[in-house]
Amino acid sequence: MSETANHRPLTVLLGCDTFAPNINGAARFAERLAAGLVQRGHEVHVSAPNERYRRQKPGVERVEGEDLVVHRLPAVSLPWHEWLRFVWPWRSRHYARRVLDAIDPDVVHIQSHIVIGRGLTREARKRGIPVVATNHTMAENILDSTRLPAWANRILLREAWADAKRTFDMCAAVTTPTRKAADFLEETIDVSGVVPISCGIDMSQYTADLSPRSEKTIVFVGRLTSEKRVEDILRAAARLDDDVIVELVGDGDQRPGLEALADELGIRDRVVFHGHTSDEELRAALTRASVFAIASIAELQSIATMEAMASGLPVVAADAVALPHLVNDGENGYLFAPENVDELAARLSDVLGASRERYGQMQRASLALVSAHDITRTLDTFEALYRGESVPA
Repeated sequence: MSETANHRPLTVLLGCDTFAPNINGAARFAERLAAGLVQRGHEVHVSAPNERYRRQKPGVERVEGEDLVVHRLPAVSLPWHEWLRFVWPWRSRHYARRVLDAIDPDVVHIQSHIVIGRGLTREARKRGIPVVATNHTMAENILDSTRLPAWANRILLREAWADAKRTFDMCAAVTTPTRKAADFLEETIDVSGVVPISCGIDMSQYTADLSPRSEKTIVFVGRLTSEKRVEDILRAAARLDDDVIVELVGDGDQRPGLEALADELGIRDRVVFHGHTSDEELRAALTRASVFAIASIAELQSIATMEAMASGLPVVAADAVALPHLVNDGENGYLFAPENVDELAARLSDVLGASRERYGQMQRASLALVSAHDITRTLDTFEALYRGESVPA
C-alpha cells in the first residue's frame, strides 16, 4: 500500500456507553478524541445511548466545536443514578448491526466493554473490521452504580471482568490512559500488550495565572460520587485556617450529604457548590484557585487533574492507582495516603503556606509535566493504531 493510500482519511466509529451530555472522564475523552479526529479530516461517527427509550435517526451533533454524526440508541435510565442510561444488553448486537450496516467503518474504537462496546466488538469481528478498545473502567465505578449486597457485587465484578477479557481478546489493540492503569488491567484479567495512551489535553484552552494569590482556595472538579471521596477534602479543609475556601465544580448523588457534612463541620460558609458549569466557568475556577485537591481512589488517569495542571495549579492527590502518574511528590504538589484526612490537610497546608518562590516552582512544574500529555500525541498514536501501524513505547 502506498504512503498516500495508507494515510487517507478514515471512517471511524466510536462506541460509547457514556457520551455528551454526560459529564465524566470517559465521555469527555471520547468527545475530545472525536473532535480531534474530525479536525484531521476523518469521518467520525459515534454510537451512544439516547436520552430516552426511542429510536432516533442518526444526526449531526456539534461536539467540542466540530460536527460529527451520532447514532443515538434507545436507552433506559438507572432509577437511582442521576444521569446514567444504558442500552438493554440483549439488544446491543442488533443495534451494532444497524450502525455497521449504515456506515461500514474502517475501524471501530470502543470506550468500554460493557454494553455498546461489547455488541460492536462482536459484530465488527464477524465482518473483519478491526476494533481498538480503550478501558476507562475501575471496579469502584461499577459498584457505585449498583445497589446489590456485597456478595452479589463480588459475582457481578467477577463476571464483568471475565466478559471484559472475552471482549478485549477480540480486539486488534487494547489501550488505557496510563502505564499503571495498563498494569492493573493486565493483572486483573490476564490480558497482555495493553498500550498506555494518555487521554490528552489541549493546553491552549486553559489559562495559568502565575501571580501571587490574594485568597487561599482549594478546588475540586468532578462528579460528586462516592469513589471521589470529596468528603475527605471537606474534612481536611475544616482542619485548616478559617480563610481557606473550597470550590466544588460538578454535581452528583453525594451532593446533599456533602452539603450536610459542610454544615456539620461548621464550614458551610466557606464551601461553594457550583454544580454543573459551562467550560468557561470551569476554566475560570481553575485559573483563580490556589491548589487542586483530589482524594479519589478510582482514577485511571484523571482529566480533571490534567486540566488543573494546565491551569498552573499545584496538585494534592491521593497516592492511588494512576494519580501518582501525574503528581511528582514534592515537585508539582504532594501525594497523601488514601483516606488519611490528617495527611491531606497537612499537604494542603504545605501548598497554601508555601513561600512565593516555592509556590511558583510548583506551578511551573505542573505546566511542564502536563505538556507530555498534549492531545496531538494522543491523536497521532490512535491514528497509528487505527491503521495497524506500530506505536512508540
